[in-house]
Amino acid sequence: MYRFIAPKALILSLVCFLAIFSIHAQNFELKGRVIDSESKNYLDGVSVTLRGTAYGKQSVAGGLFKFDDLPEDKYTLSLNLKGYNRYDRQVNLKEDLDLGDIVLVRIGAEGTVSALQKTIRSDNVLRLINERPNFQGGNMVFGIAPEPKKLEGNSYLDNKWNSASILLYRDQQMLEGFRVRYNITSNMFELMEPENNLVSILPGLRVQNVVWVDSTYRVPRYFVNGMDFLDEGSPVSGFFEVLVEGELPLLRRTLAVFKESSYNEALMIGERNDKIVKRDKYFYLRGKDLVEMPRKRKQFFPIFGDLAEEMEEFTKANNLNIKDPNDVFQIFTKYNSEFAGFKPIMNQLLETEK
Repeated sequence: MYRFIAPKALILSLVCFLAIFSIHAQNFELKGRVIDSESKNYLDGVSVTLRGTAYGKQSVAGGLFKFDDLPEDKYTLSLNLKGYNRYDRQVNLKEDLDLGDIVLVRIGAEGTVSALQKTIRSDNVLRLINERPNFQGGNMVFGIAPEPKKLEGNSYLDNKWNSASILLYRDQQMLEGFRVRYNITSNMFELMEPENNLVSILPGLRVQNVVWVDSTYRVPRYFVNGMDFLDEGSPVSGFFEVLVEGELPLLRRTLAVFKESSYNEALMIGERNDKIVKRDKYFYLRGKDLVEMPRKRKQFFPIFGDLAEEMEEFTKANNLNIKDPNDVFQIFTKYNSEFAGFKPIMNQLLETEK
């Protein structure tokens, strides 16, 4: 009987290989804490999963969750809790990572009405159809599965990613070097790091103002948080675009309105798909008070005070229509130019994405 004795060199090579393998196979920790966007209370019982893997937890003991021994990889972190919008975030795990506080927004928490809640439900239904394509109903009378209803449009103020500077309320911190887009429905900013395309979520309630360079027109656009203003004595949720700055600023707010399908299956008529329609509303700012733009001439020109007659003459001379946003933009630009220090922030009214 022969007994094999490994040479010392072979043993040394094996030890080195195992050491190198252990370094490459190093695992990491991922943790965070879940809070409610309005009350700031910690949320327990939140389902926390890494999509496409077997890893899953629930937040406990003050909204905390923690994954131990995760292999280095890119993951999609998903948080779900009944009554709240789902939260997804891309995580590139290369070291122990503490995500800090993660904010969940209750459905309808931002002052939205039932129609907006339907929008969120429609998003969930659409996601279900995309992830489970066989999960579809059928026409039992004719035995033919109808084309599934879709949700047309989107809830983004601008669906494109725009380079931006973001000023936070806390410590007046400025975020630079991100591309962003803003979800009107959830009042959330999505931030993409240009180097690795990692997307993170920033609640709108943390943002004071945003300046982004419009990727189509290549000009800066300015947005301010309605929380700094008052509408009938109460702060406003969501963001307003500053169109004209000066003595009497002109602002625009874009709303995402859910329009339910009108399709009648029996008659096969009507609009088959649900839609998200974007609508603009215009305001002027007097002090901190937001006032919706009047639609009647008798109410419109008095807002300019001592210059009311002059602005009415300017409107007539230039054949302007106070119901046309482009013409209102010209009128407010003219009015504010009458005061020292006025500087236009844009030369023409830019359309919002529809």
